[in-house]
Amino acid sequence: MTTFFYQIDHYLFVLINSKLANPVFDFLMPIITNGVIWRYPIGFAALLLLVFGGKKGRLAVLFGGILILLSDQTSSHILKPFFHRIRPCHVVEELRLLVGCGNSFSFPSSHATNNFAAAVFFSSKYRRAAPYLFAIAVLVSYSRTYIGIHYPLDLAGGAILGMFCAFAVMGLELQVLPLFSKRKKSATSVEEREEDVQ
Repeated sequence: MTTFFYQIDHYLFVLINSKLANPVFDFLMPIITNGVIWRYPIGFAALLLLVFGGKKGRLAVLFGGILILLSDQTSSHILKPFFHRIRPCHVVEELRLLVGCGNSFSFPSSHATNNFAAAVFFSSKYRRAAPYLFAIAVLVSYSRTYIGIHYPLDLAGGAILGMFCAFAVMGLELQVLPLFSKRKKSATSVEEREEDVQ
């Protein structure tokens, strides 16, 4: 069974990396996969939510930050060393490598983990943005195989992990927010009683 999945994974890798290659994607995919480029639109979106998004926007940025910290640390520092899977660019012959290979392990893809975590989390709050968020997650994930540094199974594992992390943080948010509301109500009640006494 393990051999079967490996063969499918390897076949899909070769299909995406080589057989579906074209000049347009050769130009676009290294750009799409570059995390540095995404920092600017992400930072701008976070700023908009903080300034104009009200309480909902500020909470989204806060818990979104917690989510990315959780998803990135889990994928990069816990699961990758545990599974110890070597990147295809170190072992697959005749692949097309469009960027540097890197020295970290391959499974799961942190790019896929973080992007799908963000897509699930922010889509739950801003449903109109869902198609764009998931399109970005799919494109970034696809680019990781296209440029030659991740197997498709790495992407699938990262996507599933990201979704679980998103649901975990959404559950945490549901548990934590009522506690703050109760404290705020009790503080308001104390102030009202003090005013009545005066």
